[in-house]
Amino acid sequence: MRKKYLIEFILFTSYMLFAMSWVGSAGFMKEIMQMVSMHSLTQASLLSTALTFAKIIGTFIAAWTIVRFGIRKAFMVASLLVCLSIVTPYASNFNLLLISRFLMGLGGALIIVYFNPIVYTYFTASERVIINGLNAIAFNVGSAIMMFFTPNFVSLFGSWQHTLLAISIASMLMLVSWMVFGKIDLPNNLTSEHKVIKNYTIVDGLKDKFNWLYAFTYSGLLAFYIVLFTFYPKAGITQAKQVILFGIVGAIVGMIYSSKSAKRIVILRISGVLQIIAAFGLSFSANNPTQAYVAAAMLGFFMFLPMPALVTYAQERKDVTAQKISVTFSLFWSISYSVATIMTTVFAKIVDVNNGDYHNAFIFICVIESTFLLGSLLLKENVK
Repeated sequence: MRKKYLIEFILFTSYMLFAMSWVGSAGFMKEIMQMVSMHSLTQASLLSTALTFAKIIGTFIAAWTIVRFGIRKAFMVASLLVCLSIVTPYASNFNLLLISRFLMGLGGALIIVYFNPIVYTYFTASERVIINGLNAIAFNVGSAIMMFFTPNFVSLFGSWQHTLLAISIASMLMLVSWMVFGKIDLPNNLTSEHKVIKNYTIVDGLKDKFNWLYAFTYSGLLAFYIVLFTFYPKAGITQAKQVILFGIVGAIVGMIYSSKSAKRIVILRISGVLQIIAAFGLSFSANNPTQAYVAAAMLGFFMFLPMPALVTYAQERKDVTAQKISVTFSLFWSISYSVATIMTTVFAKIVDVNNGDYHNAFIFICVIESTFLLGSLLLKENVK
C-alpha cells in the first residue's frame, strides 16, 4: 500500500510546519508584541500558558475525537486548527492573538497523538520503528529549519509577516492534501492478529498502571526539555541549536538500532544514565564553552536516541489495538505535559526564592530528568 507513505508525509510535514510556525513566532515575538500593542511581560507569558493548556487539553481528548468522529475527520479538524497560525502575523489585538494561538496549539496537540494509531494500523511491525523515529523528530526538524534559516526566509519573502504567512499557506496545502488522500479509517478494536478486543476507553486507560508508568518515564525528560529552552538561555547557557541538531542525529541512530534489535528497554536505560550525566554537565557549564558544547551534543543525542524504541514499545504490547494506542498516547502526552508544567513552575519558583541564582534550580531539574531512567528500570521487555 504505497498510499501509506503519502499519508505519513502529510502527517510529518503537518507537524513540522506546526513547529516552524510556533518557533518562528517566538523568534518574531518582539515584532508581534509591537503589532498588537502588547507591552506587558504578563501578557507575553499568557501566550505560553495558552499553549500549555492547549497541549494538555488537546492530548487528553484526542482519543475521544478519533472514536467520536473517525481519524479522517479528526485529523482534518486538527489541521484546520493548525492553519489558524495565519492569524498570528495579522492579529489586530491581543485577545485575537491569544485565542488563535490556543486553537493552533490544540491542533498540534491532537496531531501528536494521531501519529500513533495511524502508524500502528498502516505500517508493518518492521516499518514502525523507522516511522516512529521520523515522527519523533518532526518538531525538531521544524525548529532547526527556523533556527538556521529564518533570516533567509525573511529575505526571500520580504518580511517576518510574509514568512509566517508562507508557513501557514504550506499548512493549508497539507490540509487539502489530507482531504484528498486521507481517506482512511481505523479498526479500533482489532489487534494485529485480527483478534477483536472490547472497547478500551479513557476510563480504562486511567485504570491501567502501564499508562501512568509510561507517562512518568517521559515526564521528567519533557520537563527538562521545556526548562532548557525557556530558562537556560537566561542563565547564559545558549546551546539550543546543538541539542536540536544532535537530537535529530540521535533519533536517526535510534531508528537504525531499533530496526535491528527487538530489545527496547536496554536502550532506554543506557540513554537514561547518559541523559543525567549530560544534563548536569550542561547545567554547570556556564564558564566552560567546550563543556557546554559537548554536554549539549550528548544531551540532544541521548534524549532522542531512545525515542523510536520508546514509542514502538507501547505499540508492541499484548492485545494492543488502534483504540488502545490512541488512549495510551492521549494519556502519555497529557500526563507528561501536566507534570512538566508543574515542574517548570517549581523550577522558576526556586530561582526566585534564591534571588535569581540558578544553582539549586539546576540540581532540581536534573533530578527530575532522571524519571526517564527510573521509569525504564520499572518497565519490562514485551514478551513475544
